[in-house]
Amino acid sequence: MFKLTLDGVDVMGERLADEVLEVIQRKSNLRKISFVAHSVGGLVARYAIGRLYRAPTRETTKDSSTNTCKGDLRGTIGGLEAMNFITVATPHLGSRGNKQVPFLFGVPAFEKVASCVIHLIFRRTGQHLFLNDDDQGRPPLLKRMLEDYGDLYFMSALRTFKRRVLYSNVCYDHIVGWRTSCIRLDNELPKWEENFNGKYPHIVYEEHCKAVDADQVESLSAEDDGSDKIEGELVRGLSRVSWEKIDVSFHRSRQRLAAHSIIQVKDQVMHIEGADVIQHMIDHFLT
Repeated sequence: MFKLTLDGVDVMGERLADEVLEVIQRKSNLRKISFVAHSVGGLVARYAIGRLYRAPTRETTKDSSTNTCKGDLRGTIGGLEAMNFITVATPHLGSRGNKQVPFLFGVPAFEKVASCVIHLIFRRTGQHLFLNDDDQGRPPLLKRMLEDYGDLYFMSALRTFKRRVLYSNVCYDHIVGWRTSCIRLDNELPKWEENFNGKYPHIVYEEHCKAVDADQVESLSAEDDGSDKIEGELVRGLSRVSWEKIDVSFHRSRQRLAAHSIIQVKDQVMHIEGADVIQHMIDHFLT
């Protein structure tokens, strides 16, 4: 079954969309929907909601005080009210940029070789992450996911959610770099400090980023930052919606080298130090 994760973000996204629809059809009492996804699962979820998006319909209600009708335009995800879209250590900007895959040590030669051979190891998923896929001459999938593309409404679907949240490791995540998981350019990365909050000790920075309008998006320049050009395009595109950015550090943990797993408490015993991050997620979850 683990090999199914090599099929590509699009194929996995279609499967997820089908599974969600199956659940919705089975449980007729569902009214709201949220997504919580880890690592590449965040990209899969973004693809799936693009498939599940339902365009706004005008629901008319009568105002008895004025005897007039009011219209309410609302988009849905599979017919349900979209609440939370949460990703944890997800490579939203892909893995091709410098230090976006930390275990390559930031060595450009290693990163270049990885980009050339990734398809041999991780097949279509690897191609999507390194943005070197070329499906019938179309742009790389992660670039297509910045727009409503064809019959897939990627950005409209993201906008439908009341909250969009990014949990990111600032260090010791050897799989997914900080920039790609928090959707920031290098010069936008905040200076974080020790957190002495007893309830969420591993959360070291929180930022609520408002949506950037089209004119501001065009004025942002990744080239001034020295970032990869495509990486800059992805940052600008995804900045058109608001995000809550939660930065996490396990630098004092004895198991800090497993930060990619600790942040989601993959194992209840081995990764229990990440429980405060999960509690933060629960405490702020919209229901």
